[in-house]
Amino acid sequence: MNIQIPKSDKKRVIIIGGGFAGLAVANKLNSKLFQIVLIDRCNFHQFQPLLYQVASAGLESGSISFPFRKLFSRKKDFYFRLAEVKFIDTGKNKLETSIGDITYDYLVIAAGTTTNFFGNKMIMENALPMKSIEEALELKNTILLNLERALDCTDPEEKRAFMNVVIVGGGATGVEIAGALSEMKRYIIRKDYPDLKKSNLNIYLVEGSNRVLNVFSEVSSSNALDSLKKMGVNVILNKLVTDYKDNEAVLNDGKTIPAKTLIWVSGVKSEHIDGLPDEVIGHAGRLLVNEYNQLQGFSNVFVIGDICLQQEDAYPKGHPQVAPVAIQQGQLLAVNLKRIQVGELMKPFHYKNQGSLATIGRNQAVADLKHIKLHGFVAWAVWMLVHLRSILGVRNKLTVLFDWVWNYFTYDQSKRFILFIRPRKRT
Repeated sequence: MNIQIPKSDKKRVIIIGGGFAGLAVANKLNSKLFQIVLIDRCNFHQFQPLLYQVASAGLESGSISFPFRKLFSRKKDFYFRLAEVKFIDTGKNKLETSIGDITYDYLVIAAGTTTNFFGNKMIMENALPMKSIEEALELKNTILLNLERALDCTDPEEKRAFMNVVIVGGGATGVEIAGALSEMKRYIIRKDYPDLKKSNLNIYLVEGSNRVLNVFSEVSSSNALDSLKKMGVNVILNKLVTDYKDNEAVLNDGKTIPAKTLIWVSGVKSEHIDGLPDEVIGHAGRLLVNEYNQLQGFSNVFVIGDICLQQEDAYPKGHPQVAPVAIQQGQLLAVNLKRIQVGELMKPFHYKNQGSLATIGRNQAVADLKHIKLHGFVAWAVWMLVHLRSILGVRNKLTVLFDWVWNYFTYDQSKRFILFIRPRKRT
């Protein structure tokens, strides 16, 4: 069975994945020159940098999501299909998907990454990742439900496990969710759960290296660590979580932390699609590309975003897997595809690093900008402005801004619903 897409005299560009990279190339690609087909397992783009605020009951999931069909409703010769790509047949320029087969002239792989559990089956089955809206909602449900269960628990050890949260991974996501949960402990627990002592809610952040935010400058990393400690987060450095059994996180030194909630944000690996040769697959499943984002050995297959491994002098191990890289790659690829069509040479990609941002909590953030390092309120204001500007849709921007203002002045995150969602089996 073939996917039903109208025939066209124009070259067909198929984009796998509607994240930051896929969205950037689809937005900029000229539909007068190309027929554009976007394939994704979800029918919406999700703004991943704010998933932690959904998980901590600060924002509704709809505030950081935007439907593809609405986004591209005015773009001619654009088609979206809700499907999962199963196999890439590069010999026949064909994709095999969950809804049928489709051929391409140019293929753009922007499938992104998924959580890397490093082969630990127990952690994979019991830990809570945070790479999608569904996972963020599952995490929120778990945190709130465990607080409810702690109220009626008479066993002191089990009650302690209900009240403990262990976060594995001290990168930006780990730091941000730790800060958000610390603020929930400070401002929400005493109001919603007056018969629970907020001091019994312990938040542990476990990082395998010697500092949090280790891709940031040492100054920003130190400022973030100081802020977390002042907020009551128990930061454990130079330790790994190697197992999770009997509701206890096991560290590599043999010590354990009782916790019913284990949040895993310790690493990612690329989404895997069958059909590509082994020699183009690099570290953590990332696909090897040249300076034009062409998959090594292929002239009509391009890879952009977190899933690609492109080396240049400033980044010998590949670019950081962050949104700005993905957006810049997507925008340039749209230009290069047009240049191919008109017989011009492609332009090589070079990442323009504008800096890194991470928020820790109210009035607390760090910013490594191009020529300056910021922390505290100023960095927090910059973080808010950058993220608000990046959210798709005027309505979503206004909704998020209203929620932020409301939360700031009322000290109250008001999205504390427990939704019972059947857990999805991880593979």
